[in-house]
Amino acid sequence: MKKTVFSLLILCGTALTYISCSNNDDTSNQSDVSTVGASIAIDATNEMDIKTGLIVSAKNTTTTKSNETTPGICATITIAQQNATSYPKVFTVDYGTAGCADNQITRKGKLKIALSGPIITTGSKMTIERIDYSINGVKLEGTIEYTNTTTVATVPQWTRKVTNGKFTDLIGRVYLSSGNWTVKQTTGVDTPYVLEDNTYEMTEGNHTITTSSGTTLTLTVQESLIKKYACEFVSKGKLKVQGGLLNGVVDYGNNECDGKFTYTHENGTAYNLSM
Repeated sequence: MKKTVFSLLILCGTALTYISCSNNDDTSNQSDVSTVGASIAIDATNEMDIKTGLIVSAKNTTTTKSNETTPGICATITIAQQNATSYPKVFTVDYGTAGCADNQITRKGKLKIALSGPIITTGSKMTIERIDYSINGVKLEGTIEYTNTTTVATVPQWTRKVTNGKFTDLIGRVYLSSGNWTVKQTTGVDTPYVLEDNTYEMTEGNHTITTSSGTTLTLTVQESLIKKYACEFVSKGKLKVQGGLLNGVVDYGNNECDGKFTYTHENGTAYNLSM
């Protein structure tokens, strides 16, 4: 059994993604699989930043304040708005140049979070911009747009769009990213201002990764992805993977919050990955 270590992003406190394959596949194929690991890490960091945006935007602020602190976020938060009840609101989440850590995850730089209206209201948009920003030393760039597209009150729904995404790992490899997901909330609907009981389902969409060599990898939802607010990672669902030497499926497992997933190539070769 071959064992390979790729310097990507581990969200549990180190900076390695561990990959083992079920047989002696060629090195180039394993290198392509590293791009799968990068794409999963990119999507996980997008989810983390959206989670930060949801925490910040749920603040029940009655006055405009600077240098506020929020439980679960080690950064300093500054709020800009015309008055205490108006929109748009702009939150600057500043982790500082030295950075600070939440749950063994160290962030540096800033997130600028603009909210056009309450994120639980149809038509409202949350835009997250990364400014000199990194997670565990991995540099992240680009903008995330999270727009409420709900048409049925009992099934809240959003689109998540990533533009100009750029992921630079610890050894300087660069991955460009873009994509669109449709996200539905399946639990916690009756408690709109309580986030901890929320579960989200990504029912459709795709995510494209381009390496510095020009190789493009596209991951498309094959089976709805399940993301619990209480988990840092997607815990269930499948993605179809196509591009380069790869044609296979990523499987997130049995709904456990364990950060584990499997890529299975069309020839049956299985790669067990963890973040």
